[in-house]
Amino acid sequence: MTSPIEAEDATASVALDEKTATKTTAADSAETPVGRSPGQLMWMRFKRDRTGVVSAIVVLFFFAVAALAPVISSLYGKDPYTLYAQEPDYPFLLDDFAMPSGSFGGVSSEFWFGVEPNLGRDVFTMLLYGMRTSLFMALVLTFFSVLTGVIVGMVGGYFGGKVDYWLGRVTDFFLSFPSQLFFIAFMPIVTALFVSPTDETPTYLRAVAILLVMWFLGWMGMARLVRSSVLSLREREFVEAAKVSGASRWRIVRKEILPNIVTPILVQGTYTLPSSILSIAFLSFVGVGFVEPTPDWGRMFAIGAEIYEQDPAFMFFPGIAMVVFVLCFNLLGDSVRDAFDPKTGR
Repeated sequence: MTSPIEAEDATASVALDEKTATKTTAADSAETPVGRSPGQLMWMRFKRDRTGVVSAIVVLFFFAVAALAPVISSLYGKDPYTLYAQEPDYPFLLDDFAMPSGSFGGVSSEFWFGVEPNLGRDVFTMLLYGMRTSLFMALVLTFFSVLTGVIVGMVGGYFGGKVDYWLGRVTDFFLSFPSQLFFIAFMPIVTALFVSPTDETPTYLRAVAILLVMWFLGWMGMARLVRSSVLSLREREFVEAAKVSGASRWRIVRKEILPNIVTPILVQGTYTLPSSILSIAFLSFVGVGFVEPTPDWGRMFAIGAEIYEQDPAFMFFPGIAMVVFVLCFNLLGDSVRDAFDPKTGR
């Protein structure tokens, strides 16, 4: 028979063992490292980059403003098409020389960014809708350029041989075109294929023509980048192991190679989009892109270039907006690159 003292000692021993086990388990769980995926590590590094975070906020703000342009315009009470100088509510909007009668381009409580010389349109809403046109056109163009470049680069880099040779020659052929001169020369030809020269070209057709011409000469840089990345990956051990295991070519490309080239694709895409915005604005500036009355950044610069001596304030707001957006998007691309690959830190 067990004595009370022995029973008490046994109970205390069990209690001490339970407390010790609990403390040991808690300590082990606290010391055990928590695994993180590459995406989580990238996000942690990106959040520590203040320049990248601020740039991302600015870029998202621009896209939000562009998407909500009709809503903002409705709340603001004006649109980019009305000639307010001819409205009876604003009899003194322009002076005798058709220039804004107010200071700094006619900035006032009624017209936040002033008015356009000669016609008296509202600059604020022109800028909103101009951003909308340029940003969404650049998004579509960047998507198709990146998609085409990835497909061509992956096919050439993975299959090699004659396939790589002929795809490389096709890429070199397209790279030989002088892009700016090609844009100017072939935009009228592309629109003339669908519309008679005597008829007015619809805005949607101009948009499609711009996308076709710029996509035609916009995918080669991505194709070369992807090809070089695939060439360095196709002989790696994990790809050879997938081949030995009997995986199909499509599975190897999709599961083994593509996830390892997401970083250069994403970074190159962040540089392609602001470049596309500048190219679209250039086409409108020289008169072969969007024309009146479609609001566009390039159109605003073209108008400002004609009247900058009389009204230099007209180009101030669209110029600042474009510089800030392009700068922030380029900085965002640098931050994304550094977050994916910290060895390339600035």
